[in-house]
Formats: sequence, structure tokens, C-alpha cells
Amino acid sequence: MEKEKDFDVWNDKKKSLHKTPEALYFHEREIWWVSLGVNIGFEEDGKNEYFTRPVLILKKFSKNVFVGIPLSTTKKEGRYYFKFCFLENESTALLSQIRLFDTRRLKDKMGKLEGVVFQKIRKEVKELL
Repeated sequence: MEKEKDFDVWNDKKKSLHKTPEALYFHEREIWWVSLGVNIGFEEDGKNEYFTRPVLILKKFSKNVFVGIPLSTTKKEGRYYFKFCFLENESTALLSQIRLFDTRRLKDKMGKLEGVVFQKIRKEVKELL
């Protein structure tokens, strides 16, 4: 049985995020806490009061928009997952959840991924697409 989702609370938070005046400065390879919100079905949700989840910035398109990959600490196997270590913790990039983000969703920077690991993730994404 699927857990009930509170879309109304997220909608209020989303309205507040939309009014955020300035985009934060960010780079590719960085991992940020990003307000993903409450989503439909199997789309990845955020957690906590800000509905955040770690996201790897894969490609910066402008100061306002980037493509990111949500991350998880849950161990997952298969073609659509990439396991790696970040800040001494095992993480999984949810390759099937790749999407475009507005920078107003950025909350807090966690750090920057090693270049070698980042290149491996990019290669996996290219092979999927």
C-alpha cells in the first residue's frame, strides 16, 4: 500500500521557492540538497520540511537551469543505478530520474564529486540515452 502524500504542503513550499529572487552560484560536479518536492507515483520525492534530496549537477545550461541526477543512500542494483562513494558514504545515482531543475530549488551545497567518478557517471548517462 502506497503512503499518502501531502501535495498541499509541498505546493505552499513551491510557491515560496518560485518567489526566490536570486539564483545561487553553482558548478557541474557539485552535489546539492535540492527541493524536489512531492511527486507523482515512482518519481523521486524530497524529504524533510524543505522536501530536499541530494542531487548531482550533471550539466549547467545557464545561471538559472541545470540537468541533475537525484541521489539516494538506499542500495539499488541494475542498469539505471550507479553506485559511488561521496563524503565517506555509499551513494547511488538514480540515472532514470535525471531531469531539468531551476536553480531556485537549490538549498545547500554538500560538496564536489571527484572528476573520475563524475566522468564515469556521464558515460553511463550517455549510454542510457
